[in-house]
Amino acid sequence: MKTILLTITLALTSLFLTAQTSAEIISEGTTITVTVTLKGTRGHIMYGLHNQDTFMKAPLEGASSEIIGGKSTFTFKNVAPGVYGIMVVHDKNDNKQMDFGPNGMPKEAYGMSNNPMSYGPPQFNDAKFEILDTPVNIEIRL
Repeated sequence: MKTILLTITLALTSLFLTAQTSAEIISEGTTITVTVTLKGTRGHIMYGLHNQDTFMKAPLEGASSEIIGGKSTFTFKNVAPGVYGIMVVHDKNDNKQMDFGPNGMPKEAYGMSNNPMSYGPPQFNDAKFEILDTPVNIEIRL
């Protein structure tokens, strides 16, 4: 009976130690620093970090940053390795959303990682990039 209890205890301890190591690896992800260059200083830049499943939906992580001297910078921290895309919106009127005209066209400037020049709705394949374990710097032009 003691042997069975000792075996179960060792197995559970091993599972807890493995779980803690996995959590440490995830929390020690890399950084993605995004710099947006634009004309004007009114409003804020809204940043969204997306994967393929969240693209054009709620981001994995979102943030807002002020514009100083025609630039805005934000750093996503502890990002796990994977394939991501960044979307940014120049929220000129600070209403915390992208504004659209009656015809459905955006009224505020937006951009994506890789700076694709496409007509029509944004596509994840145009914005995607892969990160591993080294910090990434991305510049987006609006």
